[in-house]
Amino acid sequence: MAAVGVLSRLSRLGSSVCRSRGLMTSGDCQRRGIAACIDPSHGLTEEQKEFQKVAFDFAANEMAPHMAEWDQKEIFPVETMRKAAQLGFGGIYVRPDVGGSGLSRLDTSVIFEALSTGCVSTTAYISIHNMCAWMIDSFGSSEQREKFCPDLCSMEKFASYCLTEPGSGSDAASLLTSAQRKGDHYVLNGSKAFISGGGDTDVYVVMCRTGGKGPKGISCLVVEKGTLGLSFGKKEKKVGWNSQPTRAVVFEDCAVPVANRLGEEGQGFNIAMKGLNGGRINIASCSLGAAHASVQQARDHLLVRKQFGETLSNNQFLQFRLAEMATKLVASRLLVREAATALQENRPDAVYLCSMAKLFATDECFNICNQALQMFGGYGYLKDYAVQQFVRDIRVHQILEGTNEVMRMIISRNLLTESL
Repeated sequence: MAAVGVLSRLSRLGSSVCRSRGLMTSGDCQRRGIAACIDPSHGLTEEQKEFQKVAFDFAANEMAPHMAEWDQKEIFPVETMRKAAQLGFGGIYVRPDVGGSGLSRLDTSVIFEALSTGCVSTTAYISIHNMCAWMIDSFGSSEQREKFCPDLCSMEKFASYCLTEPGSGSDAASLLTSAQRKGDHYVLNGSKAFISGGGDTDVYVVMCRTGGKGPKGISCLVVEKGTLGLSFGKKEKKVGWNSQPTRAVVFEDCAVPVANRLGEEGQGFNIAMKGLNGGRINIASCSLGAAHASVQQARDHLLVRKQFGETLSNNQFLQFRLAEMATKLVASRLLVREAATALQENRPDAVYLCSMAKLFATDECFNICNQALQMFGGYGYLKDYAVQQFVRDIRVHQILEGTNEVMRMIISRNLLTESL
């Protein structure tokens, strides 16, 4: 029933977006020019196709026209994201009783893929925000859910995920940020690195050490902006993801109420990893959107660009390259959607499928975007063409939410353990 309510809201707001821009009515808001072999609506229910169309439309009309400006001027597009939240995209898989859309992991993947065709960087931040909202919704008390989730789902407030530290990246369980309990507060000391939204967001979901060494000594606290002792480093200059600020988050005798702890002491690492399982599907879905857009743009370029007296589309080598790109795109999409379904169903293979999907999709989609840039030749290296931004924005997807080397470790560990 939650999905039906969201669908009604999406269809109504999506059609108003079209009308307000003098475009088509909702029934005509169709994606044009998508070849059947890469059509992302294949295999979806009618409801999923409806909110996919709304997400594609929002990406085309509210994001894509501003993508280059947000990148070049490093603009955090708060108002655009709040418009996305009005469509239900601020808490896609958060429960409806606190303002979420209550959709599935597969639904979420479909939406993030579509939104990323308009701007990968902005969609990637929205995906991180959704992950934080879900963590509070899933592991928080009734009071915590009611306090934080409504404003997060409406994107009146924005969230950041704080796990990585200067000295602990892939080895997340070795984190050093400490939280010493004193009465009804924890006193935090330490710092987090590479935090998306850091300094501009309102809610920080922080993994910190309340006990001994290792994962069992880690707890999860929600730290609110304005808390005494919370500060931020300089805004990082990045290759991509420039529509979202990245800063270090610093805690210096930062007093956080015990009431802001998610779950029990020692459950923080488990909460962080459960968040990341979904985060890996989300970021893989963002890569799918970039690759989908790049395949379409490369195809369109081949059809019009002439060399040696004929269009590039007549060159068999480029035909074969384009076919390979399309095949890898669809293979990546199928794996991501299978992993999303496994996570939704809490299947025993879910963690490994999420790792496979993140590994395969982010690697292959980067290769697709890079090959698309090559097909554009020198034009692809100009910032007038979106393909170069897709390349820059999704390169980091092979690093964050667990590096692809760590994904290989998770997968191989399961293979070797299960075979004993």
